[in-house]
Amino acid sequence: MRDYRYLRERMVRDHIAARGVADERVLAALREIPRHEFVPEHLRTQAYTDHALPVAGGQTISQPYVVARMTELLGVEPAHSVLEIGTGTGYQTAVLARLARRVYSLERVPELAREAIARMRELGYDNVKIQVFDGTVGWSEVAPFDRILVTAGAPAAPQPLLDQLAPGGRMVIPEGDRQAQRLMVYEKDAEGRVSASAHDPVAFVPLVGRHGWDSE
Repeated sequence: MRDYRYLRERMVRDHIAARGVADERVLAALREIPRHEFVPEHLRTQAYTDHALPVAGGQTISQPYVVARMTELLGVEPAHSVLEIGTGTGYQTAVLARLARRVYSLERVPELAREAIARMRELGYDNVKIQVFDGTVGWSEVAPFDRILVTAGAPAAPQPLLDQLAPGGRMVIPEGDRQAQRLMVYEKDAEGRVSASAHDPVAFVPLVGRHGWDSE
């Protein structure tokens, strides 16, 4: 039987903290969440390596360092309401659920959404709501959001997501072309003005939708 707790500790120590992620709440979440439960069964032996792994629907589960880095940039506080675009298998969703008051997550692949909903229930994350929908238009019924995290590469920040960001809010999104992007952080001040800053280079699957890329 594999010692997943030890593997998580080693992953956090060697691949995340050693690369500069210092937010203790983020590190604690990654030490606790069983990533092996979020990857296909035949890939469980690779669950705690620092690699993205393929999942259903032509999607991926992001490498742990990128999950940690994006979450640290997002700066989630316990009282926050968070919108996630791209549920995938739900690993990043679970990380957010450990940090925020409430997480709303949109996924365009029905199979992934169904599995993620079941996984959240099994693991006891009861502050998460997942829906199948075009994430590029956001979730206006439950907006505004203190934080928005986009887990797919966009050509530009979708305007509906910026509109649904609360004053004082922050959004992290990979922007660029279909093959390579850079993490962008958008912040909205109390008057509604939006500023942007560029961070790490990354490579995500494309953000497909009305305000993203066309499906190929």
